Amino acid sequence: MGTGTRTPLVAGNWKMNGALRESRDLVAELAAGVGQGGRAEMLLCPPYVYLAAAARWLEATPIALGAQNLASEVDPGAFTGEVSGAMLADVGCAYVIVGHSERRTLYGETDEQVVAKFRAARTAGLGPILCVGETLEEREEGLTEAVVTRQVNAVLGTLGAGVLASAVVAYEPVWAIGTGRTASPDQAQEVHALIRGLIAAQDATIAAGLRILYGGSVNGGNAAELLAREDIDGGLVGGASLDASQFLTIFQAASG
Repeated sequence: MGTGTRTPLVAGNWKMNGALRESRDLVAELAAGVGQGGRAEMLLCPPYVYLAAAARWLEATPIALGAQNLASEVDPGAFTGEVSGAMLADVGCAYVIVGHSERRTLYGETDEQVVAKFRAARTAGLGPILCVGETLEEREEGLTEAVVTRQVNAVLGTLGAGVLASAVVAYEPVWAIGTGRTASPDQAQEVHALIRGLIAAQDATIAAGLRILYGGSVNGGNAAELLAREDIDGGLVGGASLDASQFLTIFQAASG
């Protein structure tokens, strides 16, 4: 598991799931299981409408709060349906997911939009979780390295390595999200090492401290083997984050 200097992070991306009562119950189970925390950090990213309630539920716990998306606009204005980074910070978010593959594939977010959202998150004082990863077609065509390099360099080339000082990167092979397929620990480690190397070429210190999470059908059964790899510093967990026992198993693997 990474190095001793990087605090492992296990983030739960609830996506468009949950209801108020079951979300409250899930938080209560997780808070009881985490206790006063371990070596790892736990983060929950509920849907927008539950963020304010979740912030209250998490007040006396070591669990952090994040959002799944934010507007690229920084200043308030006539942007119906959008939520700004400042608003997320105002309700207690510490992190926000940026450029998730579902935002890129289902809603057409471009590298340029992802960079704008990353910048907006930093402006609001939020820790962006920058998601990168290739589709099945891209992997089969041998384009994994090119795609991930392009997505990382979109941020590095525009904003510089310094913006990653308080950020997180998540490698999520699109072909392994919600499919039950998982990149092997060797496949994941290879891409994580690539990402760290791209950043190290600009700033070795920031690269050494950067947490790089794996996201792609992480569950209680495969977490320990994935998280044992040198450059895998935690997980961005989808479906398994809705199951308290599975999510706590992943958290415990990260804390071990």
